[in-house]
Amino acid sequence: MTRLHECLALMDAGTARVGESIPDLPLPEVRLTRLLLLVGGTLLTELEATLKPHGLNDSDFRTLMLIYSSPQGSATPGELCEYAQQGPTNMTRIANVLVKAGLVTRAPSAEDRRRVLLSITPAGKRLVRKILPPLFPRVLGAFASLSTSDKRTLDRLLRQVALNIDTLTQSDRRP
Repeated sequence: MTRLHECLALMDAGTARVGESIPDLPLPEVRLTRLLLLVGGTLLTELEATLKPHGLNDSDFRTLMLIYSSPQGSATPGELCEYAQQGPTNMTRIANVLVKAGLVTRAPSAEDRRRVLLSITPAGKRLVRKILPPLFPRVLGAFASLSTSDKRTLDRLLRQVALNIDTLTQSDRRP
């Protein structure tokens, strides 16, 4: 894989060239978007490598973590679709993977038998506790050069960008 500093240099040079040929290009925003995608893609690649030996991918693990972290240790597929950013068809696939692996169970909801509830199993909890700790050094290393204040600022700014994107996608859905 190409080292990230080389990717950054290519990105900077490429966006500058595009900016020269398209004068109205919002260069700072384009650069920030490319940075977010580069960082996110790199983190995803690392996470997927950690998950692969366990037969999981990012969307499987993200769903498992949502169930693990929910107050009751369970959630409906509809709730999971929204929070894991997955469509219903893929959520069915994810649920099948997690059920087959014995990490979650699928059962009718006690409150409404028409609804399905996915609940984490003891094996699912053990797997989460096994997978997460080896990730800590890499996560800490990724942010090692940032001060506590820098991390708070980055958190705040990324949340603002996320809310801006949410506003844009909500306005796109309006009739």
